[in-house]
Amino acid sequence: MTSRQTPVPAQDADRPGRVRQLLRELRGWRPTLARLRQLVRSMVTSFLVLSGTLWLMPGVNVNGVVAMLWLVVLVAVVGALLRPLLLALATVLGGLGALVVGASVQTIVMYVALRLDPASHLSGLPAAFAAAWIAVALAAVVNWFADAGTDDAFTAEALRLMGRVRRVRARSGVPAAGRGEPGLVVVQLDGVPTPLLRWAVQAGNLPNIGRWLRSRSHTLTSWHTGLPATTPAGQAGILHGDASSVPAFRWYEKDADRLIVTNRPRDAAEVERRLSDGDGLLRDGGVSISNVFSGDAPTTLFTISRAALPGRRTRGYAAFMTSPYGFTRAVVLGFGRMIKEVHQARIQRRRDIRPRVGRAGAFLALRPLTALLRDLNVTLIAEQMARGAPVIFCDFVDYDEVAHHAGPARPEALEALTELDQMLGMLQRLATEADRDYHLVVLSDHGQSQGATFQQRYGETLTQLVGRLTGTLATPEPAPEPAEGLPAPDRPVRVAHTDEAAPAPVTRSAQVDRPAPGTTTEVDADAGRAVVGSAPPLRAARPRHPRHRPVGHRLGDGLRATRADRSQPPRAAAATGAVETWGPVNTLLTEIAGQPGAGAAATRAAVRSRTTDRQVTLGPAGAETRAAARPETDSVVVASGNLAMIYLPHHPGRLDRDEIEAAHPGLVAGLAAHPGIGLVVVADGERGPVAVGHRGEHRLGDGAVTGEDPLRCYGPRAGADLLRHQGIDHVGDLVVISAIDPGTDEVAAFEELVGSHGGLGGWQTDAVLLHPIGWRVEEPELVGPDSVYRQLVRWLEQLGLRERSVPAAGLHEADQLGGEQHHDHRDENALPRFGEDRAAEDADSGVHR
Repeated sequence: MTSRQTPVPAQDADRPGRVRQLLRELRGWRPTLARLRQLVRSMVTSFLVLSGTLWLMPGVNVNGVVAMLWLVVLVAVVGALLRPLLLALATVLGGLGALVVGASVQTIVMYVALRLDPASHLSGLPAAFAAAWIAVALAAVVNWFADAGTDDAFTAEALRLMGRVRRVRARSGVPAAGRGEPGLVVVQLDGVPTPLLRWAVQAGNLPNIGRWLRSRSHTLTSWHTGLPATTPAGQAGILHGDASSVPAFRWYEKDADRLIVTNRPRDAAEVERRLSDGDGLLRDGGVSISNVFSGDAPTTLFTISRAALPGRRTRGYAAFMTSPYGFTRAVVLGFGRMIKEVHQARIQRRRDIRPRVGRAGAFLALRPLTALLRDLNVTLIAEQMARGAPVIFCDFVDYDEVAHHAGPARPEALEALTELDQMLGMLQRLATEADRDYHLVVLSDHGQSQGATFQQRYGETLTQLVGRLTGTLATPEPAPEPAEGLPAPDRPVRVAHTDEAAPAPVTRSAQVDRPAPGTTTEVDADAGRAVVGSAPPLRAARPRHPRHRPVGHRLGDGLRATRADRSQPPRAAAATGAVETWGPVNTLLTEIAGQPGAGAAATRAAVRSRTTDRQVTLGPAGAETRAAARPETDSVVVASGNLAMIYLPHHPGRLDRDEIEAAHPGLVAGLAAHPGIGLVVVADGERGPVAVGHRGEHRLGDGAVTGEDPLRCYGPRAGADLLRHQGIDHVGDLVVISAIDPGTDEVAAFEELVGSHGGLGGWQTDAVLLHPIGWRVEEPELVGPDSVYRQLVRWLEQLGLRERSVPAAGLHEADQLGGEQHHDHRDENALPRFGEDRAAEDADSGVHR
């Protein structure tokens, strides 16, 4: 038998041994004046904090003020001695080990200090644990008052991290990377619409962005996302220059009989494999942080498609976990946000603010995670700046998460946007300490639109409507927030179903007669009914078989192998739950479960029932995936905001209008007649894709309109957006866009979210691009995320950070759009620095060079 040796990856071959790295980390620590000031402040804070802690904790006590002062000194000394050791240990362990050390460091310091103090009494380790976290909570409050509500202490800690990284690299003989050369940091503010950002600047809510615009260091422009207006599509285009594989946030693939959800690591990895050609935005030494896709970056941190916890080389991760201004502070502030969220939701209910949705459950439980990720992202960016990474791309989801549940322009969402502006100010201060001359570009991947949900308005979900029109049952979906104050919804009349026939209930809003098989229907919009005609026969249905499934895909328990087995009544499966919030959690758990060690084994055991193919899926996505794969599923309804796609999984390929009519007579007409649906897009043979509305049709290929134009309320780009969307892989047999209120621009999301994006209408397609004022946008209008990719690539070329290699197809498309030739500008004048009047800007920012 011959042994097979596994090759060592290049990035791991130069890793030092654990002991040597531990000694290097310890040698990197030096006493400085800044540390002395921090020590004095820490002792004052500790005196106040420990006094409050011992007063609150019955299991810990100290007698007298002198004994209290001695305990303060002990805590400070023990912390000063143990933290470098624990930091080194966390750096060596990396991943899950660093997370465990970070969660334990406060308890360790407190326990050791109390045990060394002869005048103190400690009942045991549990009391030390409780005392440590109470002390952390009180310290967060004291520091908040001391820093006037700013993040100065956190920023100072990030600056110290940058200094440590540079010193360790210098002692290791690693030359300073890019000293004096330019660099680029791209910050994605997830879901921020341009009109809202402009208003917030004018209102004075964003002091840092406002200062950049008023000092004319930066300029703000808007770009049109097109369809779909989602993060996966936006990042596929921005990071890889190709969004042709992403028709929505999630979609169904007939050939593989699977539901793709792009915030699940293995699904994201599969999508990136399809769209990546090795020419991503970050291919030349770039860093991807907290993104869906990697942009072909050699360094990826918390990137969904490359699910892996940071290792021993990521010092910033370990520093964040062990610092008192890092993990523990973020946890405490996160729980504070949970309490605040409960209060804000109660205010909405008491004041009867409409529209609104429920803000409890998973959103409330996961609310602290967004704040923790924001602080961790800043720490990771600081470390990569200190390392001299040429380009860094990071996504911040704070605003998007809050706006989904509170509303895009509500005070809670604006507060999240203000915190992101504060974060940008921190990054500006950190950039001045880096060896590279970093430029800052801020963009968003889409906007958001507001409105009461489809279910709130009409008393049924889109899946229930589809089930009613096709005579099938609908899978259960969560109940919405009651919609008082809205027009009275049309409640469907429920009838009992049997295994043989499933009569369709009738509503006042869309009263549709069920025609006989083999007939077609056309809309009588005034009557709200469907008129019956004849239809051609449908091509033979293809039963699905396990061989169509990807390798490793596993059916749920009790599921049949083929569609031909109909032991249950046909059903309409819904993929409309709020899955976006669960993305970071599922990614983190998948990363942890894939690690070696006892902690990872315990995690795998805890989430075994929610794990398929080594991918953890908490939240509704798992049940939705199983429902879509059931043999009795006759239709699959997939929603992304006010965009929905309907698939008929029993029939291969994409069906045209006649085939859909033969399979389910009246479905297209019934959907188009519903007052909550603005248009239905369907392939119509030689006519091409057609948008069908209440009282007319719009042929997307040539723009011919019959009757009233169903696109008239969706803006001048709606036709082009829908036509392009029809060419994306795995688009639904039917594409549905909800109705829009022309007076308020409110849309009706098919998910239970008051702020939504994915489709058309309102601000959801108006995305942000904030860049240095002297950087020319070469295309007349930026339309689609691919155009943003091309623009960012040109700026990287002009900075000398990338060789020119925009694909010819992309250049040809840009030439057609802009009507001009694109040239290599590397020989022209260098791009301006961060601000035209850098000294004045620094003085305003309080930055000293």
